[in-house]
Amino acid sequence: MTTVEEHRTTVERERHARVADAAYEIRMGVLEQGEAQGEGYVGQALGIADVLAAVYCDKLKYRADDPEWEGRDRFLLSIGHYALASYAALAAAGVIPREELQTYAADGSRLPMSGMKTYTPGMEISGGSLGHGLGQAVGMALGLRVQGRDDQLVYNLLSDGELNEGSTWEAAMSASHWQLGNLIALVDLNGLQADGRTDDVLRLEPQEERWASFGWDVQRVDGNDLEAVLAALDHVTETAAAQGVPKVILCDTRLANGVPVLEAKDKLHFLRVAAEEWPIAKEQLTAGHREAQS
Repeated sequence: MTTVEEHRTTVERERHARVADAAYEIRMGVLEQGEAQGEGYVGQALGIADVLAAVYCDKLKYRADDPEWEGRDRFLLSIGHYALASYAALAAAGVIPREELQTYAADGSRLPMSGMKTYTPGMEISGGSLGHGLGQAVGMALGLRVQGRDDQLVYNLLSDGELNEGSTWEAAMSASHWQLGNLIALVDLNGLQADGRTDDVLRLEPQEERWASFGWDVQRVDGNDLEAVLAALDHVTETAAAQGVPKVILCDTRLANGVPVLEAKDKLHFLRVAAEEWPIAKEQLTAGHREAQS
């Protein structure tokens, strides 16, 4: 006879496997989009895939056939250049057709290189110039609370480079002032931005203390450790609106994670990849996923 604890273990194992499959699907979608153009912000997209899989395929409340459903949670992509990661996640979630990923950044495509709400179903805001996403997330979270709907959560994915922007910290102060427990910030700490190493451009550590001093509930996890990511998301969703404190999960990620041929490259902020390397990248990704499953 199966005990309650054994049942919980089985359920959790199945949950982890389902999200791991989604992360693999997202990474493969990223590679397919990158191959279609021969270049792109592939490193960041591969690095954040586990976080997106956990959000879209385990936590986010949405209707794939009705992206504008009023009762949905909101996922805001502040860092518009991560769009190919979001598109792959939207495909994994059934919001857009998987085959549409082949049109990434092409003329007339609904999937432009930088995420834009006016083009893509399921995209909540337009990205591009950094520093605006968290402010918009604060407005949405506050608006939902005013309407008595603060059981709907607002997620905002931003980057460590974006923390250079003063508007981000103004939004962080506002979120704690308004006690927005339905707001969850996810920060991709990959350590690199266009002008070089993030800490060389503007030192941001100690991150935990900085966010805590702004009145946020703070967790820091390995963003490529699926169990750690899921546990962190469990914490923030279980203590959401009732706690009245905005939440931030600081996610240390590795650029091009899961694809050794790309991880080994010197310039990872924007990747240009030779045509013959894309099949190798896909083979390595598939081999790694199979090994993890065994």
